Amino acid sequence: MQHPFGSGKMGNESADLAFTDPLTGLGNLRRFFDKIDRLILDRADDPAPFAIGILDLDGFKPINDLFGRRAGDNILQQVAMRLKASMDQHSTVARVGADEFAFLYPLVFSEEAAQERALMLIEILSAPYDVGDRTARLSASAGCSLFYSGEENTETLISKAETALYHAKRSGRGKVMVYTREMEEAARRVTHIEQALRRAVAAEEVEPHFQPIVELKTGHVIGFEALARWTDRDLGVIPPNVFIPIAEERGIIGALSQLLLRKATETARNWPDELFLSFNLSPSQLVDQNTAQQVLAILARTGFDPRRLEIEITETGLMTDPASAEKIVNDLRAVGIRVSLDDFGTGQSSLGRLREFHFDKLKIDRSFVSSILEDKPSEHIIRAILAMCEGLGMNVVAEGIEEEAQADRLVEFGCAGGQGYLFGKPSDAEATMAYLREAYRGMARDRRRG
Repeated sequence: MQHPFGSGKMGNESADLAFTDPLTGLGNLRRFFDKIDRLILDRADDPAPFAIGILDLDGFKPINDLFGRRAGDNILQQVAMRLKASMDQHSTVARVGADEFAFLYPLVFSEEAAQERALMLIEILSAPYDVGDRTARLSASAGCSLFYSGEENTETLISKAETALYHAKRSGRGKVMVYTREMEEAARRVTHIEQALRRAVAAEEVEPHFQPIVELKTGHVIGFEALARWTDRDLGVIPPNVFIPIAEERGIIGALSQLLLRKATETARNWPDELFLSFNLSPSQLVDQNTAQQVLAILARTGFDPRRLEIEITETGLMTDPASAEKIVNDLRAVGIRVSLDDFGTGQSSLGRLREFHFDKLKIDRSFVSSILEDKPSEHIIRAILAMCEGLGMNVVAEGIEEEAQADRLVEFGCAGGQGYLFGKPSDAEATMAYLREAYRGMARDRRRG
């Protein structure tokens, strides 16, 4: 039978090309599959363990955008050289995706050893890269799996490594995870939630709930933050800290966000005109240049005044692609939408961001507010944030206020706005309207007494 790549020298060259990544000279995904297939075959009679792993470069896209594609390619070549140099004579490294590499360790027999080797690779990749007269830094995440018996095949092993990589990336940058059965069950549940969420978004079953934002001195409501809530007919109540990250990771967040903004503005246009609506944009929306246009189209459709909308973005969202985020922020502010920096003090941003971006408001994270009564450092941080915002002409809202004493302390420090369970939990549109009727009756009574 003739070899599929022909015969002789030309055939060998074609075969080599088919198995080689042209940019880095490493083997490609086909070469990696072939190596594992052969190793499984070699060990058919005596299946000694071996380890494989997939390594993903964290935040490579911003480097491409910042330094250009040619520099990005150059960094990938440097990554390939470092990885190849770290392999012993038995081991293999391949490039299996745009910024993904895979490794095969035939003589690694335990999960501990696999984790150790993968951590070493991440350490090697963390040293600076030369990009002309500048340097760039990268971190990486890795997922590993081990071959234990002849019942496993190459596809299964790679699938397990991908599951482990997914868990590594969810737990933060620069992490290594080795596959466990619990991960597979968790991955199945994530996929189940993802499918249900896609159905729910298409059927418009995800609802905005509204949490009051108040003037701390008087307790009068000045606006509401819209927060996503979802109850699935089969899965029951799914908390937002579960389904929002899944929506973000699986590319559902854009459609989900547009649905929520439309529903929220349809509700908020019936509130008194002086109340604003606060709405969160996710990190991936700050990378998508269609975001501002989508927001404005929804406002035009629902007839909601842009000057009554406040968009909240996080420090993490800013860091993903600062240039893209800045353009979106400027486009929104141009029509009168205010922009607020959420979770301040907990992300990776610097104070320089406050100078570069024009924020109308800053939200003090609940982690500082919760410990304000017994923790001196939290008190000093809040005082410093308030002094800085006063100097920058920015409004401030403190989040997570649950006790009267916390609110009193914040007023004492000069904080104008507050949000938290003390003033109200997130409620649906109908309950929010009832809350407003009661609040405005109270305000009318206060005025009559005054």
